Amino acid sequence: MRKILCFLMGLAAMGSQAATPADTLTIAMVGDVMMGTTFPSRMLPENEGRDLFRDAAAVLRRADLTVGNLEGTLCDGGQSTKGTGPNSYSFRTPTSFAPRLKEVGFDYMSMANNHANDFGQVGIESTERCLREQGILFSGIEGRVESTTIERMGKKIGICAFGHNSYTLKHTDLKVVGRIVDDLVSRCDLVIVSFHGGAEGRSKNHLPQGSETFLGENRGSLRQLAHFCIDHGADVVYGHGPHVLRATEVYKGRFIAYSLGNFCTPYNVSLTGISGYAPLLEIKIDPQTGAFLSGQIHPFIQTRGIGPRADKSGAVIREMKQLTESDVPQSQAAISTTGAITLKK
Repeated sequence: MRKILCFLMGLAAMGSQAATPADTLTIAMVGDVMMGTTFPSRMLPENEGRDLFRDAAAVLRRADLTVGNLEGTLCDGGQSTKGTGPNSYSFRTPTSFAPRLKEVGFDYMSMANNHANDFGQVGIESTERCLREQGILFSGIEGRVESTTIERMGKKIGICAFGHNSYTLKHTDLKVVGRIVDDLVSRCDLVIVSFHGGAEGRSKNHLPQGSETFLGENRGSLRQLAHFCIDHGADVVYGHGPHVLRATEVYKGRFIAYSLGNFCTPYNVSLTGISGYAPLLEIKIDPQTGAFLSGQIHPFIQTRGIGPRADKSGAVIREMKQLTESDVPQSQAAISTTGAITLKK
């Protein structure tokens, strides 16, 4: 009887154009990606970067949706907006490296960060052109692409990004954040928010209460921001900016990563100690409701000129577990010693 029922169900499925909805949507998310730079000197990985994501590629590709933060520009010319000295942190990745992002499965890259304008309008336009050519979505620069949408599993997913710089859509302006998130919620089934915020450096791994200031800038009150977005209907919020990883949280059944740190920044970014920790978070959400179901931390550590390589020491998972337990003890989810993220009973 069971075989007959399965046969009849198979016929029905073949006769229908609509696929049966799957019970999970998998999202892979990482922090800062800057594959190499030609400024102020040529600092590029071997083989045009084809080996950078070697250890992480399988997880990045298998997700239904893969997102990250493009820390810098994809361009071949232009003038630096940050000076020309040896300590200038202007990032100019050759346009020939753009296919590396598509090859490993990136669907969306945030541009709302403090390096998107490193080469002014020339760099922004070149970066947008490169991402479009690869079929990779983006958003986050004020007056340009405010938000974007993608369809997965029959669901329309809205994505937006916010930063702390004058040329980005600013996360410190909750009126702007609310307007954009509300718009996406009104016309999408699921909404993902990216933000670049927080003070920078190895001493900034703990998530503070209230606003953060760095180099005289308001870098945001990130707990408030993340909760504000979810209160307005967002389903996933992921952050980057401090160059170190921070805690995660499940709030009102929705997932938050407060900072995913550096993921693939092989040159001109400090990779010493915890700055080299490069987590890749793979989470599963309910595609019908957006509720968090489960997750897994895939741990990597960066080496200069090499990119993220598998962390077999357990250090990355320990760091994220300890930060979550100390900084967000009220989270509705817990992290195990193997990196599994599960809802608390």
